[in-house]
Amino acid sequence: MSHSITSVLSQIRSLQNQVGQVAPTGDLPRSNAIEGLTGGNAVNAPSFGQTLQGALKSVNETQQKSGQLAAAFERGEPGADLAKVMVAAQQSQLAFRATVEVRNRLVQAYQDVMNMPL
Repeated sequence: MSHSITSVLSQIRSLQNQVGQVAPTGDLPRSNAIEGLTGGNAVNAPSFGQTLQGALKSVNETQQKSGQLAAAFERGEPGADLAKVMVAAQQSQLAFRATVEVRNRLVQAYQDVMNMPL
């Protein structure tokens, strides 16, 4: 499962790179809150929620593409062969499993923080 999480994290990083909002030095992007505290110029990086929403949207698109390809194969369309349908179904399944695993890890981290003694 750790390979799946690594895959999701690499997808998130590639989405950040596509947006072009990662600091060019390889440092972590600075948030607006950090900019307010330090007075420096911060890179307008997407929030965690926006990044997660983009990853979920990508998983949804993968699942829809897989479903459309399977339906096209069932209708007997010439461009949809069995190999493409199976690969798309496996990609969709792997993306969904990785998403569920990331969700489980986030819930576990939240529970760990909430159970910390003060």
